Amino acid sequence: MAQSKGTVVLAYSGGLDTSCILVWLKEQGYNVITYLANIGQKEDFEAARKKAAALGAKKVFIEDISREFVEEFIWPAVQANALYEDRYLLGTALARPCIARRLVEVAQREGAQYVAHGATGKGNDQVRFELTCYALCPNIKVVAPWRLPEFYQRFPGRRELMDYAKKHGIPVPVTPQTPWSMDENLMHISYEAGILENPKVIDHGQRGRHGAEGVSCICSLIGNFTAEPSVCVPVKVTNTGDGATRSSALELFVYLNDIAGKHGVGRIDIVENRFVGMKSRGIYETPAGTILYHAHLDIEAFTMDREVRKIKQGLALKFSELVYNGMY
Repeated sequence: MAQSKGTVVLAYSGGLDTSCILVWLKEQGYNVITYLANIGQKEDFEAARKKAAALGAKKVFIEDISREFVEEFIWPAVQANALYEDRYLLGTALARPCIARRLVEVAQREGAQYVAHGATGKGNDQVRFELTCYALCPNIKVVAPWRLPEFYQRFPGRRELMDYAKKHGIPVPVTPQTPWSMDENLMHISYEAGILENPKVIDHGQRGRHGAEGVSCICSLIGNFTAEPSVCVPVKVTNTGDGATRSSALELFVYLNDIAGKHGVGRIDIVENRFVGMKSRGIYETPAGTILYHAHLDIEAFTMDREVRKIKQGLALKFSELVYNGMY
């Protein structure tokens, strides 16, 4: 074991990468505190807690921050009509600063000098995590293992991570790995990498949330969307079919995700320009966000004159770029 380097708060998911990073950080001499944010993803949080503790985390923090994610991050994006490159509603880009803010708060409360994350060196999330941390706590030091030669040379591929996990008693997933990566939160589910990097691969969404094939979770299957319309009124959501209403921010958003997902609302397949300089294909499902985006456009159509709308459109474009680039 290396000489003690101090305490680090790790943005932890419970998956293979961050579990290996937890053990690796301990090898390097850090006292590791793990932080896992519940922002609406489907996950066994208690299992993640037990796993982190078993792997030697000094403390394990798990927080449900879904409400503040909706009210303090998603709502401003809806108000701004935030849309990156005319298509992407910024689900992941909005979630990262929400998580990183809490990560810094835990680090400050626990007297940790470092924070760490499992984002790779070729994506946007490293920028979003780190700029948020530096903005809120300029003296914090970030440990990004996937950018450290001593880490990525030791683990050039998934096989090496799996071998490391078995050697150190880290539970390894027994289910077959999907040939793409997935990120889920209240705002959206995103799919990228793997076979999706080939534009010739067409996603047919062959099965839904509980299926193994296709890329489809929130939305129903193409060809299986319900034909019965659901008419909703914005601000307070009222389903005119069954009279159901939702008015609090979180309940409203969850309800819209459920009902809009059944109709296949908000599913896109795009190639976007990443902040780090490469193109990336992403498949996104953003049911509630899509409904609220269009509802807000309708409100603006009633209330803004044409010159104000032009200004708003320019500001919306700038706001979207800032959020996407991690400068929230």
